[in-house]
Amino acid sequence: MKAILFDLDGTLIDSSEGITRSAQHALAHFGIDEPDLKKLYFFIGPPLINTFMEHYGFSKEKATEAVAVYRERYHDTGIFECSLYPGVRECIEELKRQGYMIGMASSKPEESCKRILDHFGILGMFDDVVGATFDGKIDTKEEVLNEVMRRWSDIPREEMCLIGDTMFDIEGANQVGVPSIAVSFGFGDVDEMLKAGAKTVVDDLKKLPDVLAELF
Repeated sequence: MKAILFDLDGTLIDSSEGITRSAQHALAHFGIDEPDLKKLYFFIGPPLINTFMEHYGFSKEKATEAVAVYRERYHDTGIFECSLYPGVRECIEELKRQGYMIGMASSKPEESCKRILDHFGILGMFDDVVGATFDGKIDTKEEVLNEVMRRWSDIPREEMCLIGDTMFDIEGANQVGVPSIAVSFGFGDVDEMLKAGAKTVVDDLKKLPDVLAELF
């Protein structure tokens, strides 16, 4: 049994509007005005607390408060300010037809991942959904993938493949010894992901089953 693990933001959904508007809301709470949402794209992918600390010099305490303010808006409104990328359903349906286990490995809170997948009517297509925890015990991509390894301990790591759109995905996969494939339509830099060790790049999810058959 082989397993395919999907990242969520930038891989299966374009979540840029909900994330950046919620980040904008959190920054405004601290008197920081950023009207250009595109300048907040760096919030997409990494753990939120790290982003507030690294980009705005927030202390851990202040960053924790910022995350709480962010989530106030995100969980009510921002979570559904997103769209499913073309080919997602067809891709997963074909992979399941071929006998793959289908999982999610996202740095977004697990509860949020499930709500989004359910919103688009595809939650039932996943054998498991693994995401971050609200208490911060599971936060980074590496920690999320380690939880996947714990739950799916019967599947060898070389029989898994992570599909992602940023360096956080590729590096996280490297850290746990799982192969990875990058997508070109997300929020990351394709050349950087290839240099970091992504096996290849796909520009259309409907092509993914054929690419996997060639690589694995």
